[in-house]
Amino acid sequence: MKQKETLWNTMDSHKLDITRDEEAMDDHVMSSLDTPLRPDAFALTDQEKIAIIAEHFKEIMHTLGLDLTDDSLKGTPLRVAKMYVKEIFSGLHPDNKPVARRFENKYKYSKMLVERDITVYSSCEHHFVPIIGKAHVAYIPNEHVIGLSKLNRIVHYYARRPQVQERMTMQIANELKQALQTENVAVMIEADHLCVMSRGVNDVSSSTITAEYSGLFDQDQYRNEFLGHIRSTK
Repeated sequence: MKQKETLWNTMDSHKLDITRDEEAMDDHVMSSLDTPLRPDAFALTDQEKIAIIAEHFKEIMHTLGLDLTDDSLKGTPLRVAKMYVKEIFSGLHPDNKPVARRFENKYKYSKMLVERDITVYSSCEHHFVPIIGKAHVAYIPNEHVIGLSKLNRIVHYYARRPQVQERMTMQIANELKQALQTENVAVMIEADHLCVMSRGVNDVSSSTITAEYSGLFDQDQYRNEFLGHIRSTK
């Protein structure tokens, strides 16, 4: 009886007013352009983070009533922890940032370069469920170019963290401008959010499009050319 009383007291002390907070919890608010990180975000090693996350996730599973002695479940906490640190949230760590080496634009190429349909796997920072879609990026070079694969890697780096799609779009654009030393950059992301599809309004037909244009792409001529490239059939 005492254990049951303690459980109820603990639940009461942490109780949320779901009715009052429901709409606020569904709001997708971007607090800043930088991903919100504490100053000590990288004080722990990856292995230390994995060990701590595994213990906490084990507790979540236990609280949900799952049998952690079952062969199918007992390895799940560690698998989730490794996935968080090493894969889907690996873009949080600056050590994983791709080095976009610039090359001299020896061919004097001055037209638009478009890399479209770059796979985006990210996570909604409000519910920690997937954001799945594709990114289209373009730039008009000045004196420098970068390797094509670096465009994909930059997108993947900023996708692999808890995200808001608007922020991710602007972070990718800013990184490309810095890497290429040009303002002539365009980024568009089209994505499905499982926080919309699998919960809340349960809308499986809608998708979200965000775009960032700068430099020459602020002009209709270049923006329309970019849009024409990404909408054309292969």
